Amino acid sequence: MKLTKQNLSERTDYIYDVIVVGGGAGGLSAGIYLQRYLLSSLIIDKGKARSFWMQELHNYLGLPPDTPGRSLLRQGKEHYLTLGGDMLDAFVEEIVDEGETFAVKVKIGRQDSFHQTFHARYLIAASGIIDYLPNLDNMRNVFDYAGYNMHVCLICDGYEMADKKVGVFASTASNAEVVFSLGWFTPHITLFTQGMFEVGYELRQKLQDNGYQIIETPIQQFLGEDHQMNGVELEDGTVIGLEAGLISMGSKYHADYLEKFDLEKQGGNLVTDKMARTSHPRIFAIGDLKVGLNQVVVAAADGALAATQIWRDLRRSRPMAGSGSEMLSGR
Repeated sequence: MKLTKQNLSERTDYIYDVIVVGGGAGGLSAGIYLQRYLLSSLIIDKGKARSFWMQELHNYLGLPPDTPGRSLLRQGKEHYLTLGGDMLDAFVEEIVDEGETFAVKVKIGRQDSFHQTFHARYLIAASGIIDYLPNLDNMRNVFDYAGYNMHVCLICDGYEMADKKVGVFASTASNAEVVFSLGWFTPHITLFTQGMFEVGYELRQKLQDNGYQIIETPIQQFLGEDHQMNGVELEDGTVIGLEAGLISMGSKYHADYLEKFDLEKQGGNLVTDKMARTSHPRIFAIGDLKVGLNQVVVAAADGALAATQIWRDLRRSRPMAGSGSEMLSGR
C-alpha cells in the first residue's frame, strides 16, 4: 500500500524482507519481482528519478519510441502496488547494519518533516544518479531544452543526433572525450568548454584533426523554441547555430547513505557480481549506481536479478512459503 502519515504505524514495527531505495525503473522492477516471489518489500522513493525527466524512451523493447519516462514509472508503481508492495515518498538519511537486519532511517515530508525508521533483512540500492547541467544564471533556460533535443546520454540518443550540428557541453577535458564517440554519428561537432577547463595541446590537436570546432567563451543562453534548442548565444554576443546538444558534465550519485559500508567501487560506481550483489552480502546495487551501462532497460533487468538472488537466499533459510514480514518484537 501507499504509506502516509495516517497509516505509517501499521508498518513501522515490521521487518521487511527487502527495502528498495529508489523508485525508478530498477527499483520498481525489483519490487515487482520481490512481490511475485511472495516476499515483503518497501520501496522508498524521494521522487524525480532520472528517467522521470526523459521525454521519450527510444530504446525500451516493446514501448512506442515516444513513450515518456514518467509514463513508464507511473505504470510500474501501479503494477507494484497491485501486488501488495509498500511504497513511501521519503528521503533515506542513514542505514545502520544491525547484524541480521538493517535499520533504515528516513525523512518524510519537505515541510513539517519528521523521521521514521524501518527494518529489513536485505537492501537494494536503486537511487541512481542525476546529471549535472550547464550552470547558467537563468537555469529555466537550461530546463527548456534538457531532455528534449539537448541530450545527456550518447548511448540513448546518438541516433537522434545523426548527421546534425551538435554542440557538446563539457566541464572537464575527460568529459570532452565523448566527442570522439559522438563522431560515429555525426561529423558536425562543436565542443563548448564554457571556460571551465583548459584544452591541452594533445586534445586540441586531436579535435582539430577530426575537424571539430572548439568554443572556449562561456555561454550566455541557449536559443530555441518549443523545447527545441537551435543554438547558443555566447557572453560576447556571438550566436552559433546548432541542431542538437549533448551534455557531458558528470553526474551526482545518490548513495550517501551507503558511505559507512565501505563497499567496493570502481570510480563512482559500486562493484557487483552478476546478480547485482555488492561486497556486502545483504546489499545489492542496481541501475546507474553499479558498474555497467546506464540504460533504463538494463536497470529493469538488474532489478529482476537482484530480487531473484535475494529470493534464493531467503528460500534456503525459510522453508515455508509466504511473506516474511514479522513484528520487531518477534525477532
